[in-house]
Amino acid sequence: MTRSNSHKLLQDHFRLDIRKNFFTARAPKVWNRLLPEVVQAVTLNTFKRHLDVYPRLKNQVAVMKKKFPDFKPGLAILQVGNRDDSNLYISMKLKAAAEVILRPLAYFFSWVLKCITALNENPAVHGFIVQLPLDSNKPINTEKITNAVAPEKDVDGLSSINAGKLSRGDLGDCFIPCTPKGCMELIRQTGKELTYLLKTNALAEEVSKADILVVAAGKAEMVKGEWIKPGAVVIDCGINYIPDSTKASGKRVVGDVVYSTAKERAGYITPVPGGVGPMTVAMLMQSTVESAQRFLEKFQPGKWSIQYNQLTLKTPVPSDIEISRSYMPKPIGQLAKEIGLISEEVELYGQTKAKVLLSALKRLKDKPDGKYVVVTGITPTPLGEGKSTTTMGLAQALGAHLHQNVFACVRQPSQGPTFGIKGGAAGGGYSQVIPMEEFNLHLTGDIHAITAASNLVAAAIDARIFHELTQTDQALYTRLVPLINGIRQFSDIQIRRLQKLGIRKMEPTTLTEEEMHKFVRLDIDPTTITWQRVLDTNDRFLRSITIGQSPTEKGFSRTAQFDITVASEIMAVLALTDGLEDMRRRLGRMVVASSKTGEPVTTDDLGVTGALTVLMKDAIKPNLMQTLEGTPVFVHAGPFANIAHGNSSVLADKIALKLVGQEGFVVTEAGFGADIGMEKFFNIKCRYSGLQPHVVVLVATVRALKMHGGGPTVSAGVPLPKEYTEENLQLLANGCSNLSKQIQNARIFGIPVVVAVNVFKTDTEAELDLVAQMAKEAGAFNAVKCTHWAEGGKGALALAQAVQRASQAPSHFKFLYNVELPVMDKIRIIAQQIYGADDIELFPEAEQKIILYTKQGFGNLPICMAKTHLSLSHDPERKGVPKGFVLPIRDVRASVGAGFLYPLIGTMSTMPGLPTRPCFYDIDLDPVTEEVNGLF
Repeated sequence: MTRSNSHKLLQDHFRLDIRKNFFTARAPKVWNRLLPEVVQAVTLNTFKRHLDVYPRLKNQVAVMKKKFPDFKPGLAILQVGNRDDSNLYISMKLKAAAEVILRPLAYFFSWVLKCITALNENPAVHGFIVQLPLDSNKPINTEKITNAVAPEKDVDGLSSINAGKLSRGDLGDCFIPCTPKGCMELIRQTGKELTYLLKTNALAEEVSKADILVVAAGKAEMVKGEWIKPGAVVIDCGINYIPDSTKASGKRVVGDVVYSTAKERAGYITPVPGGVGPMTVAMLMQSTVESAQRFLEKFQPGKWSIQYNQLTLKTPVPSDIEISRSYMPKPIGQLAKEIGLISEEVELYGQTKAKVLLSALKRLKDKPDGKYVVVTGITPTPLGEGKSTTTMGLAQALGAHLHQNVFACVRQPSQGPTFGIKGGAAGGGYSQVIPMEEFNLHLTGDIHAITAASNLVAAAIDARIFHELTQTDQALYTRLVPLINGIRQFSDIQIRRLQKLGIRKMEPTTLTEEEMHKFVRLDIDPTTITWQRVLDTNDRFLRSITIGQSPTEKGFSRTAQFDITVASEIMAVLALTDGLEDMRRRLGRMVVASSKTGEPVTTDDLGVTGALTVLMKDAIKPNLMQTLEGTPVFVHAGPFANIAHGNSSVLADKIALKLVGQEGFVVTEAGFGADIGMEKFFNIKCRYSGLQPHVVVLVATVRALKMHGGGPTVSAGVPLPKEYTEENLQLLANGCSNLSKQIQNARIFGIPVVVAVNVFKTDTEAELDLVAQMAKEAGAFNAVKCTHWAEGGKGALALAQAVQRASQAPSHFKFLYNVELPVMDKIRIIAQQIYGADDIELFPEAEQKIILYTKQGFGNLPICMAKTHLSLSHDPERKGVPKGFVLPIRDVRASVGAGFLYPLIGTMSTMPGLPTRPCFYDIDLDPVTEEVNGLF
């Protein structure tokens, strides 16, 4: 076997045994089944009574299990090589506890250290030993290996730290090596006092004086029976092999003492095998149970050991960027460890951000989910409601103040509004994600990956049209299935296309001319192309362009457009996928156009699916950041909240729900108002994820409600009209109709609603009390005042407590509609029940699209309504709760890969433009400090 093959087998074995079996092999049933057998196995026939170690350990485990039913003491053993004596020791340990043994076929130093690191970090492991000696064809630094084991898990007591504690007498805070510990236990069982341990050159003479003799020379049958003092206690620690033709293996195990003659003189003697070995194993089990007990004393199972930042609040509240820079984030690797991630599941991007691998979800798959909370808002106004700030404040309150495991999950903001008119999206005041610059700019490059992938599809579409228009079937076929080393064969993606066409042939030379024609001709109708190029910049002049103007395109030009990157279907795919395999399937079934016969043309037909998956392989991993107070945040995906579903990724939510555990909380944010982001969260995101939410947090402000009550319009840079800064209960009461309607919208789905009223200094107590009263009358579980912008988590403490209580309340989650209903019926249900429309009106183009998509097999997809976010109706000027309107459906489009149809209500721009004075006027880099200035 070559070294490279050995290395591959080692890797395969490592993945199989350590990652799969080890981490799941701690079932208490194994302990219960094995312990009685072990008790019998370690009975020393030459002693007068059974040892009491195992029954005692079994009782201790039972006590731990009674207090913490899901707690499972765990022991791991790492073996390098295949020594006979090591195998014998390990076979004894296999009878004592559930364990996994790494038996590498070839030894590579980095693999052993990686394995040790993984075991050190795994909270399911409380005892961990490296079986010595290390058997390898390369030199090994044994001290370095044993010292790599975490001292608190070093149940063999071999690390320098444990040896040092032992030498200074810290017996309650260290582990004693198991063999000496076992010897002492055996001596204790005899009831005799220890005289001395033998280490001298005058062997026979000194041995004959010993009342207690412990032999660990490593030399077969070195001590003769006639040396033994009559009645002495003999403890033989040796494991040696001598030839024996009567054994199948040709050898047998003996100790360092000639047992056959020594037993005639000794009062007590340990046999080999079966003496010290079982006692050593018993001490190993005892140390492991002790380690588990120490673990429980320091850590509560399921609770993170996490450090929170203490906020120093200032009045007036400084700018967001000033606050962000005044707090030093914890090293992101430290945060990852605090929340239960292991090092091999985290890819660091500097000190403040990291990607979390999907292997974490696989490792935690059997762990129960935490509580799932979605933050949404009333219909947005230019005055702002503060959903992102509330999301962060609530997470900080639950974590830093109520000491609950909590994760916030939010979307990654687009570069377009960051440099355009809106600015950042990290929250604000003392409730934000830090560092804000990293959050709002490139982060880890996910949006750039989506840009590249989207434009690759666009390029593939036009290139395919061009080549089909300029080549014969035979020329196309020759180029699409080229000769490589004299052989012509189909790629995997081409085989999928053949199967889609009903062609079952695998040999390229056997296709008929008709089959060849069907295979090479996508026959795209350019007027049906729905796929656009993208750019993550607001650029109004790309809203409509003409492509193919170069002479090399031979006159094949067409009108096209650019969308902003976050409007790409690939962004929606990223947000809704649950893994790499699912993402590849979704990317492959994206429909980019129709053929001239009306058949859908997909990215799989274009042959680009695999390349898209490669471009997206890192973007699929959620990004880990933190809030000001040190609670974890996943920042992942950022789909448009109008033409897409406007929620962060399913994967981020799923990993977070596993990490927080059954009693923890995941707070995720839905874009725009409850009629858009929340409705899509329930009907699209939850439908695909299979997750059921526990609480809706509905965010409102007195100012915004006054605008819904008929308050005057506001203009940037102009002081607010007095209606918004002075008490006006009637105006506020009128506007609370919008709050009531959004509460009703949430309750349609069967979920309790907690209203968060963001307080401004101009709000009066009477106004705040009125909002709370009307919210409860509308069916809210509770309504609380929040000051988290000015006070951080402390200001959202009442909200967090209300959310905790609401999460325990009865809920009956249900979807708004059955996807099997006709497309028009699903649209009507949303329009009437969520928006309050009297009915819908289908434009001819929309009606034709519904017929086409139903014919193409897409009629059973959920609906993602694309309408203005500024009103419950299609008219952004109609505030409050509009009545008596018919919702116009101008067009219907399909995001088949993402998995929804999106009707267009009115004109929907997918490429924002820059204002007269964009934000970039104020943005610059300090060349000395390298700080970004003017971004917020």
